[in-house]
Amino acid sequence: MSTNPFNLKNSILVVAVITTLLSSCHNREDELDTEIAVPVTVEEVKARSIEQYVSSTGTVLPTKEVLLKSQIPGYYRLMINPATGRKFALGDIVKQDQVIIRLEDPAFENEIKIESQKLNLDISEREFNKQQSLYDKGGVTLRELKNAEISFINAKYAFENALLQLEKMNIKAPFKGVIVDLPYYTEGTRIEASLPMSKLMDYSQLYLEIQMPEKELGKVKVNQPVRIMNYSLPEDTLSGNITQLSPAINSETRTFKGSVMIANTNLLLRPGMFVRAEIVVASKDSTIVIPKDIILVKQRGKTVFVVDKGAAEERILVTGLENPTHVEVIGGLELNERLVVSGFETLRNQSKVRIIR
Repeated sequence: MSTNPFNLKNSILVVAVITTLLSSCHNREDELDTEIAVPVTVEEVKARSIEQYVSSTGTVLPTKEVLLKSQIPGYYRLMINPATGRKFALGDIVKQDQVIIRLEDPAFENEIKIESQKLNLDISEREFNKQQSLYDKGGVTLRELKNAEISFINAKYAFENALLQLEKMNIKAPFKGVIVDLPYYTEGTRIEASLPMSKLMDYSQLYLEIQMPEKELGKVKVNQPVRIMNYSLPEDTLSGNITQLSPAINSETRTFKGSVMIANTNLLLRPGMFVRAEIVVASKDSTIVIPKDIILVKQRGKTVFVVDKGAAEERILVTGLENPTHVEVIGGLELNERLVVSGFETLRNQSKVRIIR
């Protein structure tokens, strides 16, 4: 019996097509399996602390600052700093009442007549004491006693005024601080009155004025802690607290003003530095906290994925406190679950996953 060549060719063609289709389906299944087994990175859900804060920026200023000027004319003498053994210079720390500069003027001192003023005070005091003793014994009248007392008081005022005049020759530090400006004058030259002599700052404490958005008015309170950071001090974060808050909103900027006091004991921050302030408005010590950037915002809410039995399981979250980097989760996650922290972008609920680390 003869075989039809046409049928044989058709049979071979059919077998080839079926083989191709089966191979194609097998390849598609392999590709599908590869797509479904998405590589992901996971972390165990742990309890940790979180702070919610309001951020602001501003320039720090010293709590004490003074520009010392000459009150009288005199010959300029820059004094020796006992702490360094050399004349006072920029950056030196001075104690309260320490003399930085002296303006010498012999003619001015002679006009004050301090020695004669002191002698007159001594004589007046003795005379008053004598009259007081005599009056007690009935030896002088009350008028004579009062005249002696008036002379004594006037002599006391005159002597104290003379001391005050002499003090004008000394440029003293009114508080402990740092010399931040010291205009140069040639030693021994005559300086006129009202010229700037030195500028002092005490910046062991600093204050910062900040502007905050209107929406934060109900969150920010007096005495709340503040973290202070400066780009030039990446390793150091200073502490402060809110000392004042304005109840008024600026109609143009829609912000309100606050003041922050900063402890700067080691003088790390310098007056005039631009800083970032983080006002801690709420905090929790032990709660579920996850990175903010792994949360997907969908129509039904904020979601993340956890891995359970080799598959991704989508969870809808209920969140609490948050800051720019982290979020508190108060519903939707349990401790020790394996949370997907990378590779979640293409996941769907029940997608197969392959944990890479």
